[in-house]
Amino acid sequence: MKIALYGATGAIGQRVLREALQRGHSVTAIARDPSKITEQNPQLITKPGNIRDAQSVAEAVAGHDAVVSAVGPPHGAVSEGDSLFVEAAHTLITGLRQARVKRLMVVGGAGSLEVAPGVRMVDTPEFPAAWKGDALGQADALEVYRQEAGDLDWTYFSPAAVITPGERTGHYRSGSDQLVVDAEGQSRVSIEDYAVALLDELETPQHIQQRFTVGY
Repeated sequence: MKIALYGATGAIGQRVLREALQRGHSVTAIARDPSKITEQNPQLITKPGNIRDAQSVAEAVAGHDAVVSAVGPPHGAVSEGDSLFVEAAHTLITGLRQARVKRLMVVGGAGSLEVAPGVRMVDTPEFPAAWKGDALGQADALEVYRQEAGDLDWTYFSPAAVITPGERTGHYRSGSDQLVVDAEGQSRVSIEDYAVALLDELETPQHIQQRFTVGY
């Protein structure tokens, strides 16, 4: 599979890139500054591109089988809220249409997952205020895909409440719009297993035009 990947320098994007290459896929990593992509592999090429510009997206992803967006604000950056995620949703939809690429996988947020019927995690008193802007922006982006991307084979992939670097076990449980928790009520997954689940979905689609999530 030929995969175009945005966000390859981020914590999740790096693991997605590594997992895709280990499975033998060809990956085009697209970034404003491709020199920041340090992974070396004959199946990897890098190219400049801007996910906030639809024409740039169309040119960068043309000829690929699937596009993965793992973009997010830089670590420690001030929240952009709607600005990044909603804008990227619109440009990805437009760019993929222009390039005639139908498959889109979006690394989304966990804040819009339900912790009780009709209650999103982002709306609970315990949700960290510093993360709220990005969580609401990601929730709004999900609605953009649901309402405007009906002609694309998109999947929005929310992580567990806690996602950190860890072991690649290859095991996980999946859900739809509800937070996946373990027997102790904890919601967690390693970034490595999140990448496994993402590539599993790309290789064997189960959630076309849907959101799904994973956890242990």
